[in-house]
Amino acid sequence: SSGINAEWPLRPGDNWAKTVITGRARLGGIPMGVICPETRSIECEDPADPANLDTETKITQQAGQVWFPNSAYKTAQAIKDFNREELPLIIFANWRGFSGGMRDMYGEILKYGAYIVDALVEYTQPVFVYIPPFGELRGGAWVVVDPKINPDVMEMYADKDSRGGVLEPEGTVSLQFKQRDIVQTMKRIDPLYNDLFRKNGKEEMTHEERKKRVSELRNREAYLMPAYHMISTTFADLHDTPQRMAAKGVIREILDWRNAREFFYWKVRRRILEFDVEKKLKSANKKLNHGQMLSMLRRWFIESKGPVQNYLWDEDRAVVAWLSEPDEQQSISDNIRMIQKDALIQKIDTLASSNEETALEAVIGLLQKMPPRQQGEVKKLLESLVIKDPEIEGIEK
Repeated sequence: SSGINAEWPLRPGDNWAKTVITGRARLGGIPMGVICPETRSIECEDPADPANLDTETKITQQAGQVWFPNSAYKTAQAIKDFNREELPLIIFANWRGFSGGMRDMYGEILKYGAYIVDALVEYTQPVFVYIPPFGELRGGAWVVVDPKINPDVMEMYADKDSRGGVLEPEGTVSLQFKQRDIVQTMKRIDPLYNDLFRKNGKEEMTHEERKKRVSELRNREAYLMPAYHMISTTFADLHDTPQRMAAKGVIREILDWRNAREFFYWKVRRRILEFDVEKKLKSANKKLNHGQMLSMLRRWFIESKGPVQNYLWDEDRAVVAWLSEPDEQQSISDNIRMIQKDALIQKIDTLASSNEETALEAVIGLLQKMPPRQQGEVKKLLESLVIKDPEIEGIEK
C-alpha cells in the first residue's frame, strides 16, 4: 500500500532510532531511497553500562511522528548515503515536529535537525516530499524538508486528505482566538447571551437578582463554548488543507493516493531524464543555471511538437516519451554541441579582449597548427573583412 516495492527496506542497526524508517526500494523498477516516520509509539531501550554495576537498563516511550536526536541523525545519514549512491529520494512527510524536551535539548536535537537541512542542500538527485493521506507536516519538521532548501531538486506534494502548517488548529486557536475573543463573538452572534449580558449590567438589580443573572450568563457561556470552539478550530483547520497549500504555492500539486504510484513513476522518470540533459548542458556551459536549462528544454520541446501541443509540456508521460526518442536525443545532442561551441567562442572572445597582444600570439599559433586547407579558408575570410579603422583607411587613400 506504500506505492513502492521494498527490496531491503531496513538499514543495518534499525533497532536504533526506530521512530524513523529508512531504506531503499524500487518504484516501477527505478531504484530509490525512502524515508518515512513510524506512526506508533515505540520503546527506546537504553542499555546498562557493563563497566558500572550501579547502572541498569532503562526503557522509555517515544511518540510516533516525532523526530528525536537519534532519529534526526539517522535521517541525515540516510540522505547522505542516498546522495552518494545517486538515488532519487522520496520522503513520506508525516511528522508533527521535533521533540523539545529538556533531555532532547541536551541531546543536541537542534544540531541533528540542522544536519537534515545540510544533507538536503547537498543533494544532487531528484527529491520528492509527499504528505500521505491523513498525514500532517507541522512545526520544525516542515522547516527541514521545505523545498526552498534546495529548489533545483526538491518538490513537495500533498494528498487530498492531508494537512500541513506550522501550528496545529488547536494551537492556532489558543493563540489567535482566545476565550475572551470567543466570548465577544457570543455577544455579537447569540441573542440570548447578548440579552443576559445587557441585563446583568443594570445597576437597579438586587444582590440575589445579580447573582442569578451571572449564573445564567455563565451557564449560557458554558453551553455555547464547545460549539464555538469547534467552529473556530474547524476554521483554523481550513488554512491547513492541501487546497490552501496549493494556493500559497508551497506544494506543486494535490494528489490522490490511488493514483500516487503512477504519478510518481512518471515524475521520477521525467526528472531523471531531465537531470541527465542538464548535466550535459552544465558541462557544455558552466554559467547556465537550473532555470535557464529548463527553459531551453521547454523551448526545444515546443519546437519539436509545435506551438499547438505546447500544453503537453505539463504532462510527464509525454515529456518522457519525447526525451526517450532516438531522433530527439540526437537533436538535443546537436543543440548541446552548439551551446558548447558558443560558450567556447565567448570564452575565447573574453580572453582576447582582456589581453590583445597575447590574443594575437595565440591566433598566430593556431594558424600555424592548422592544416593548409583551413589556413586558406582563414585567409579568404580575412581578405573579405571590411577594415573600419580610420587610420588604416587614410593610409589606403
